[in-house]
Amino acid sequence: MSIKGTQARITSEVITWSGVTIQPHRFGGIEYVIGKREIGHIHGDYLVDIPFPKKIRDVIVAQGRAEAHHILPNTGWVSFYIRQEDDVDKAIALLRESFEIAMQQKNKNIS
Repeated sequence: MSIKGTQARITSEVITWSGVTIQPHRFGGIEYVIGKREIGHIHGDYLVDIPFPKKIRDVIVAQGRAEAHHILPNTGWVSFYIRQEDDVDKAIALLRESFEIAMQQKNKNIS
């Protein structure tokens, strides 16, 4: 089950973050990027995939906040399935974490 309008709700939030743009994802859905770096993507109204450094991914999965990526389980990617209304906010929070990591790394590379 998915929550109708999830993709639009998440996208409208994520594009308000500094430097984030959207583009079509190569496997369908919408990809959220900062420059050339992807901070995550959404497939329809039901699945968000988000990259993290592997150590952080391991903590997120251990906490039960997301699952190992449905196709690439041994990478830093997580998959988050949207099954109920409050999952939308949880997905946005995970995307925000990915965004914050990307911004920290971007700022580290600038200095």
